[in-house]
Amino acid sequence: MTPVRVVLDTNIVLDLWLYKDPATPALLEALTNKTVQWLATQVMRDELERVLAYTHIAQRLAFSQLVAEDLLAQFDAHAQLMPVAAKALFVCKDADDQKFIDLAAEHQTQLISKDKAVLTMRNRMARLGVAVGKVFPAVLPA
Repeated sequence: MTPVRVVLDTNIVLDLWLYKDPATPALLEALTNKTVQWLATQVMRDELERVLAYTHIAQRLAFSQLVAEDLLAQFDAHAQLMPVAAKALFVCKDADDQKFIDLAAEHQTQLISKDKAVLTMRNRMARLGVAVGKVFPAVLPA
C-alpha cells in the first residue's frame, strides 16, 4: 500500500511530540507504522530548531523533561527531506507559511496545519489537489 503523503506545519510537529495534543494520535500512529510519508525541507527543520529555542517552548520542553534535540530527532526519524519547492500558484498571507503551501502543492499532499492563514486557503489549495486540515486526515477518504 502506498503511504499517504503529508506536509506538517511546525505547530503540528510541536503538537505531536511536545504538547501531545489529543488530536494527533492517529497521525502519530500513521507516521510510526509508515502509512504516512511526511515530506519536509531543510528550511522547515531549521524553522523547528529556531522555534524550539523560544523561551516559552524551551520552558515546556524542560517541563516535559525533553530537550530540543529530542524533537529534532523525531523530525529526522520521520520526515523525508525534499528539495525546496517552487512557488505555488497561490500565495499565503503569512509569508512564513508559504514553504508549507509550496511543498504541499508541488507534491499534491495533505497539508496539516492549525494556522488560520493556511486554513483560509483550503478551497484554493483543493483546486491544486491539496487537502488542508487541522487534523489527520485532512479529508476523509471517499
